[in-house]
Amino acid sequence: MSDKEVLYEGKAKILYKGTRPNTIIQYFKDDATAFNNVKKGTIAGKGIINNKITELVMIRLSQLGIPTHFIERMSDREQLCHEVEIIPLEVIARNTVAGSMAKTFGIEEGLRLRRPIIEFSLKDDDLGDPLIPENHILALEICEQDELIEMMDMTSQINNFLRGMFAGIGLELIDFKLEFGRLTDGESGHFLVLADEFSPDNCRLWDYETGEKMDKDRFRRDLGGEVEAYQEVARRLGISLEVEDEE
Repeated sequence: MSDKEVLYEGKAKILYKGTRPNTIIQYFKDDATAFNNVKKGTIAGKGIINNKITELVMIRLSQLGIPTHFIERMSDREQLCHEVEIIPLEVIARNTVAGSMAKTFGIEEGLRLRRPIIEFSLKDDDLGDPLIPENHILALEICEQDELIEMMDMTSQINNFLRGMFAGIGLELIDFKLEFGRLTDGESGHFLVLADEFSPDNCRLWDYETGEKMDKDRFRRDLGGEVEAYQEVARRLGISLEVEDEE
């Protein structure tokens, strides 16, 4: 990977200049962080698993009609994606009370919501990714109103589809966060696409029968068994974890 131009290195991925015009390469690391990078560690093989799960989810969502930045998986840890202008928001969908919502409102984890909640946080580690109301987003011109509506609509569609997909393999989709970006289109300016990743790093998955946590909460809460949980999610999705290449 040393011969590629580094564009950005984050907590879980490195972005390189792509092999085609207007593309990037996402490289998935094994690094694990929590609480805005306060807690750090490693989950062996996490990058490979997250890359392959993201590939599967992006392809299925594209088939559903959700536009994404994903082009193709290049290797165990790399995928080629369209270069997009990321909107600095995290779009969060909640189906069941857990994590920060439980703490903020003093509600016991596990309460299933009567209807899903979609909320936004400002993507800014220095500020702790604070929740931001829709009127603040518009007043601060973070995105346009039609983009805000479109992100909410796409998140709702994604939530409905993925809840069913994971339920089919015995997992309850508790919550997740997404990122969206503007993909330039020579004819119409730009349009919104789903970007970043979808993996046990940015969602909560509980086993329907046992309630066992199958996501990064195992790392956050020192539960142990992180590697096994990630591997089990991949196995249930029918993903082969056989290593195809060595980085």
